[in-house]
Amino acid sequence: MKVVDDVAFEIDCALTTVKAGVDVDIGANPSAEEQEEALEETSQQVINVVHSFRLQETQFDKRSYQTYLKTYLKKLAEHVSKTNPDQNMPEWQDKISNFSKKILKNIKDYQFFTGESYNMDGMIALLNYREDGITPYLTMFKDGLKEQKVVIIHVILSSLFSK
Repeated sequence: MKVVDDVAFEIDCALTTVKAGVDVDIGANPSAEEQEEALEETSQQVINVVHSFRLQETQFDKRSYQTYLKTYLKKLAEHVSKTNPDQNMPEWQDKISNFSKKILKNIKDYQFFTGESYNMDGMIALLNYREDGITPYLTMFKDGLKEQKVVIIHVILSSLFSK
C-alpha cells in the first residue's frame, strides 16, 4: 500500500484462484477425472482484496462518476474539517481536485467497487491495472477510510506452566 498525492492509497492486489466447494451428494462415486473436471468448472480467478472484502462491482460513466464524486467529496471535506481541524482545507481541496482530475482523465481504465451493502453514499473503490497489464490495484481516498491499529500479542502458555 502506498500514499498517492497525499490524498489516496493505492493497494496492490493479486489475482488468485478460488474453488467453490463441490457439495453434491447423488450417491455415486465419481472417478478422479470427473472430480477434477468438477473442480475446474467451479474455480474462478478473482482479485484477492475484492473477494476478501466482498466488494461489489458497480458501473459509472464519466458524467455519473463526476456527479457521485462531487457529492462524496463534499461530505468528505466536512468529515475532514470536523475530525482534523488543523488540516489546511484549501491545500487539501487543491490536492483532492488535482487527484480527481487524474482519475477523470483515465476514467475508462477503472472498474468501480462498492461495499457489500451497495451503499452508494460511501466511498467507491477504483480498480485499475499497473503498466504490466496484469497487476491489479485499488485506489481509495485515504481520508474516507478509518485507521485501525492491529496489535498482535503472542502468549505462550507453555512457558508459563513450564516452571
